[in-house]
Amino acid sequence: MQKVLITAGASGIGYALAEAFYAEGYKVWIIDISEEDLTKCPKNWEQTKLDVSDENAMIDLFNEIKNKWGGLDVLCANAGTAGPTELVEDQGVSAFKNCLDVNLIGAFLSVKGCLPVMKKQGRGAIIFTSSTAGLYGFPYRSPYSASKWALHGLMKTVAMEAGSFGIRANAIAPGCVEGDRINGVIEREAIQKNTKADIVRQAYKAGTSLNTFIEARDIAAMAVFLASEAARLVSGQIIAVDGHTENPDPKI
Repeated sequence: MQKVLITAGASGIGYALAEAFYAEGYKVWIIDISEEDLTKCPKNWEQTKLDVSDENAMIDLFNEIKNKWGGLDVLCANAGTAGPTELVEDQGVSAFKNCLDVNLIGAFLSVKGCLPVMKKQGRGAIIFTSSTAGLYGFPYRSPYSASKWALHGLMKTVAMEAGSFGIRANAIAPGCVEGDRINGVIEREAIQKNTKADIVRQAYKAGTSLNTFIEARDIAAMAVFLASEAARLVSGQIIAVDGHTENPDPKI
């Protein structure tokens, strides 16, 4: 039975990823910083409460995975935070660093932990949850956008370094995903633009050719594909699942 580790797997995109891989017959291990969210997850998923930016905790996690599972087929480096929504000159250094710690350092520590396991077994798939903010500049989202651009550089480097060991690395770049996170971003951006949240939401939808936000299950479906044999020669790629975003900064 194949095995998948999903960071931030107790809610949102992470939970959808866990459900999708479990439905495909995978053994699922989720980690999350929220104990409350973890208690709501199925008990037949392995569960660990930790912060992905905590190096020692991540070392302990992968030691536990090796001892309990003996291997790992798929890593979904999914943990992320929206970060502040402000102009660059208004950004605080602490909040900026926190966004990078979760989105970039957390992904780095996840990959650092899984690579020795995957190299030993001669196979593996690493899937980063990124964002279209890593493809465009996003006003008011400098720490988030910076972290996602950096994540793509990490992904492409991992693909080059680990490819000869049978390991593939790819990134999924969601657009606006329905849920609490994007609702919060929209509300904060509306304040910055001195307008209503509904106007910001409609402007974002109008910036896609399909005129829609996406759902977490859309990301999960792409992740299952990227982990599958059907994608055996897909590596080093950034694949947008975003309804075709053409205008990431809609004029309101």
